[in-house]
Amino acid sequence: MEIKKLNIIITLGFVAIIGILIAQLLWTRQAYNLEDEKFDQKVNIALMEVVEKLSGGETSFTESPVQNVSNDYYVVNINNEFHPAVLEHYLKTEFTRLQINTDYVYALYNCHSDKMMYGKYISKHQESPNTAIKFPKHKNLVYYFSIRFPDKTTYLISSLRFWYLLTFALIIILLVYVYSIYTIIQQKKFSELQRDFINNMTHEFKTPLSSILLASEALKKQDVVKENPKLQTYTSIITDQSYKLNNHIEKILNIAKNDASGLSLKPQRIVLLPFIQEIIDSIKHKNEKLSIEINIDSQISIIADEFHFTNIIYNILDNSIKYCETNPTIIISANKDSKGLYLKFKDNGIGIPSKNIPQIFDKFYRVNTTKSDEVNGFGLGLFYVKKIVQQHNWKISVENNSDKGITITLFLPF
Repeated sequence: MEIKKLNIIITLGFVAIIGILIAQLLWTRQAYNLEDEKFDQKVNIALMEVVEKLSGGETSFTESPVQNVSNDYYVVNINNEFHPAVLEHYLKTEFTRLQINTDYVYALYNCHSDKMMYGKYISKHQESPNTAIKFPKHKNLVYYFSIRFPDKTTYLISSLRFWYLLTFALIIILLVYVYSIYTIIQQKKFSELQRDFINNMTHEFKTPLSSILLASEALKKQDVVKENPKLQTYTSIITDQSYKLNNHIEKILNIAKNDASGLSLKPQRIVLLPFIQEIIDSIKHKNEKLSIEINIDSQISIIADEFHFTNIIYNILDNSIKYCETNPTIIISANKDSKGLYLKFKDNGIGIPSKNIPQIFDKFYRVNTTKSDEVNGFGLGLFYVKKIVQQHNWKISVENNSDKGITITLFLPF
């Protein structure tokens, strides 16, 4: 993914989540205001019912007897005298009916001296506090009582637990998103650094390696070398190992190119049997003890990139040969069903521990065995195979045989 596109995605993601967070905070604030209005309405209704009952059903107020003096303080005017016990009973009854479940304090005043005669703290969960609650006086009223809700804000907040939990969850999501983006950026930087290092390293290796190959080829043509069997052997070793190293470098370059922009495939129709037979013939020149049995119908053909499909077959066969402690025997078979073609490679090698099978296609991964220590390689062969298989939209799987070795299956859907 290009840096510019990544930056656009990150920016849009930040804007979207911050916008959602701001909207959530606004909704939470609006929900609090609505809850506050709802609370005031329920308190007014409850107090109006109390006034009706204390007045004996005979009310002649031109204005509402309930005055909301402040956010949590109400004054209620009454036409008749009343007893504190009766008032408390009506308050509890109406507040319970309307589900006003918070602490409150009420006070009664002497209509002549305008002094508070009686006051009480009503709590649902605790004893009356020792702290004094102040009630302003109202000289223009005759019979009245006042009521205050000291924990109104806490009560409203507790009734909005869902909204606050949702906001908290959204903040957590935002933090996780920020951390994920940071991790992606760090991984991308690391991947680019690794790819640049591989590209530079392999290109630096190519120049001296080309010189070694040219020199060894020229050396093989010298009369002195041709006449000396030992020199011929040494020269062949230099040439063979140089070609092997060159193949490793090419493999690394292909993987680096695939990571950067994806390999360019040129699909074409391939008749499977002669194609695989040709690869086997070239491998047998280097491995005289190799035994390969082919069970493939001569009419089967597939659509694939010739170069990369050759590398897939070669890598699979090469691994089967290298990781075999006896004379390598490989059975290659192909069969079809309604879904697609199954191309199988069964060998008699050392096998793979079941716990390690999921990792064998990872880059630079090698199973830690004695045989692995003896075999040269970077752990890139099966990683390269998996990449090519994925680009063809195929599937690859590995399983241990019941007797010995493994079976690698390529699934080519129709």
